[in-house]
Amino acid sequence: MIIVLTSERALPNEAEQINQLFKEGLEILHLRKPTFTIDGYRSLLEQIETKYHHRIMTHQFPELTQEYDLRGIHLQEQARIDLEDALEITIQVYKNKGFSVTSSFHSKEDIRDCKAAFEYVLLSPVFGSISKAGYEGKGFDVTDMDHTIIGMGGINESTLQKTYDLGFKGVGILGGVWNSEDPIKSFIQIKDVHDAVVRIMN
Repeated sequence: MIIVLTSERALPNEAEQINQLFKEGLEILHLRKPTFTIDGYRSLLEQIETKYHHRIMTHQFPELTQEYDLRGIHLQEQARIDLEDALEITIQVYKNKGFSVTSSFHSKEDIRDCKAAFEYVLLSPVFGSISKAGYEGKGFDVTDMDHTIIGMGGINESTLQKTYDLGFKGVGILGGVWNSEDPIKSFIQIKDVHDAVVRIMN
């Protein structure tokens, strides 16, 4: 599984590039714009082809899931912690409406301690981050865990094989796409290597 997270900042021709990523085989996009208002989110979603909306997870403004028939909501670490005892009920409410719920973690222990049933979780940083300077990777080995865990942090074509060897069920990419001169070309290169790795494993 390949997931791409949007850049935190607004990019030129961003919706056009997102549409192209989907055309090139992107499975899931995580829409994450911490500084955007709900109208900023709407503006970007309006420019993304409707047929791709069901592949988009939103990190903010959960009401957009119904407004645009999105794939679901992603709870970042603090949002998940803040829900406390209401976490499992919140997840069930969204699942009952047909939406997916995922979350972010930064340690294996926290994943083990969390009793909530997410579709998948993001664990980072696996390797040194491409998008955040000085964000060192922890080389998590999750081969001993049954959860569906997506590896993030420093993911590109050269680290894909190792990510899967460490037991991850998929990869989340941010800097490997958006920090390159040609995001679409970079994604295609990563996807080609990814598909080859998965074929060999299966």
